[in-house]
Amino acid sequence: MASAEYIKARKLAKKAYKKDIEEGKYPYLKVLDEFLPFVKVVGEADLGLVEIPIKLIAGTKTAGRTKAFADNFMPLLDESTEFADKWSSLYRSHIEEGIREPVIACEFMNSYYIIEGNKRVSVLKYSGAVSISGYVTRIIPEADDSKESVIYYEFMDFNRVSGINNIYFSKPGGFKKLCSLVGKDPSDRWSEDERKLFSSCFFRFEKAFTDEGGSQLAITSGDALLLYLELYSYKSLADKTPSDIQKELSSMWPEFEAYFEDGDVNLVMQPEKEPEKNFVEKNLIEKNFLTRLIFPSEKKLKVGFIYYKTAESSDWTYGHDLGRLYLEDTMGSQLDIRVYDGAVTEEDSLELMDKAIADGCTVLFTASPRFLGSSIKAGIKYPDIKILNCSLNAYSGHLRTYYGRLYEAKFLVGMLAGILSSTDHIGYISDFPIFGSTASINAFALGVKMVNPGATVHLVWSTEKDTDINKIFSEANVSHISGRDMVAPLHSTRKYGLYDLSRPESGSIATCIWHWGKFYHRIIQTILNGNWKRTLSDGQSESVNYWWGISSGMIDMIASSSVPKRTMSLIELVKKQIISGEFNIFSGDIRDQAGNIITRGNESLSPKQIVEMDRLCDNIEGHIPHITDLYDEAIPMVRIQGIYSDREVFQL
Repeated sequence: MASAEYIKARKLAKKAYKKDIEEGKYPYLKVLDEFLPFVKVVGEADLGLVEIPIKLIAGTKTAGRTKAFADNFMPLLDESTEFADKWSSLYRSHIEEGIREPVIACEFMNSYYIIEGNKRVSVLKYSGAVSISGYVTRIIPEADDSKESVIYYEFMDFNRVSGINNIYFSKPGGFKKLCSLVGKDPSDRWSEDERKLFSSCFFRFEKAFTDEGGSQLAITSGDALLLYLELYSYKSLADKTPSDIQKELSSMWPEFEAYFEDGDVNLVMQPEKEPEKNFVEKNLIEKNFLTRLIFPSEKKLKVGFIYYKTAESSDWTYGHDLGRLYLEDTMGSQLDIRVYDGAVTEEDSLELMDKAIADGCTVLFTASPRFLGSSIKAGIKYPDIKILNCSLNAYSGHLRTYYGRLYEAKFLVGMLAGILSSTDHIGYISDFPIFGSTASINAFALGVKMVNPGATVHLVWSTEKDTDINKIFSEANVSHISGRDMVAPLHSTRKYGLYDLSRPESGSIATCIWHWGKFYHRIIQTILNGNWKRTLSDGQSESVNYWWGISSGMIDMIASSSVPKRTMSLIELVKKQIISGEFNIFSGDIRDQAGNIITRGNESLSPKQIVEMDRLCDNIEGHIPHITDLYDEAIPMVRIQGIYSDREVFQL
């Protein structure tokens, strides 16, 4: 029996060997000693006796008999050799008694290399074992700034307190994020029961993920688990079978595909032109129009708006509600529009979405970045519902997102502030350090610099703890301030937009405006025309982010009649150049606060670089606050949309 199994194992080896040769790869086991001399090693750690995941065994420590195995650890030597006899005997022993003798190995960068026990590993791999006991020495490379090094050092910290070594991530921050999702502080030691529970949960999850086709994606099963736990609780995972998990994974597969894109979200920069109708189509449309006039249909498209707080109490929601009113005015006869407001938490918004869908809404606008997670959950739960969340730089195959290029209007307001300032010191109040906010701050500062190179922009954050905004602006001799862009009815004040600090009673001089109604109208028209598309041409799920600017009418800047006409003529000229594409705000020689080059000469930033901008221009005094410096109510928003790395966000 054993010799027959050796023949089968050797066939697997020859198959792997042939494949490697055809692909130009080394066909034998990797040898750690052959590349370790090129690595700066800073130390070793004795890990003692541990369970080594079979999937992480990459090769051998020394050359030795490495060529006796293909790179999948299957045996290559002829069946008549002594090696084959020993392998067969070991296989027989494994079947009858089980292999109990530990191997000796070393671990380097989360891969294991066998010093003694290659045949044991080969037999267990062939038999489908998950792990093997081994005495392990960790070889520690010098830390550097590379992604691989950062992840590995995070893994060592996690492994030290948890004892878990079978999960890994492709991006920094994964281990701290995992601790957060399972309810553990990253520095707390795991009990034996906690370790066993997690190992059981992850084993079943990984099996389900692999069976569903996870090995075809360029993400780790650890990456997939993080996405899964953001939608389904860790507590519930403990009671699920691999079959249960597989069904849930199947429904959220577009999320894994979006993650596979590595954040390559499809930024739609302009409204799409509706396709030209041919003669037959035009006649059909006219006929249908006349039919509707004579026999009006009762059926209307039901559209639901999910709001953070209310239009009366939230500046942000007030702006969106004005857009809803515009939609009612322009398309009310074709739509049944409903408002679901009062949501503060993600759970609140999910309940409102359930209610809206139960009421028959087939299109939902969730009008806050706070609701991104709940919108994804609803998208998975209701795949036939069109859900659009107001956020930026979000990757999901279950919904679309939308935002505006506010930085274009901020640049124009910055120009005006630079012209009007009597002290060359201008204040800027930002709210959340999220995607797009840094671009708006920098664009404002560049607008100031364009007309007043010697002026300084003083940046403060309304969400940062222990910040005395009035004191900062007073000590800086600030003349004008750029504050909130819109004010809800319950927050009535004349201090919004750009205003003169010495004459706050005179009201706003200029402000950026969000014309959400233009966006809502265009999207609904696209849906009614039958031009809504959910997938790419190759069948892969698409992560679409509408990111329209001034040219779409969604974003604009308005100014008081007190602004001199010649000044407004200059600003209107630049505005036309932005619309036409003749002028790119983030181009030319731009430096950050440390003097490092952001762009040079004819270079310009890509849309993705603008979205993810995390440095401030050199004419700005101020900083981007750390997440721990923000008020508690700001943290949920920043966790979802913050410009910080995962390492910073999940250190709390």
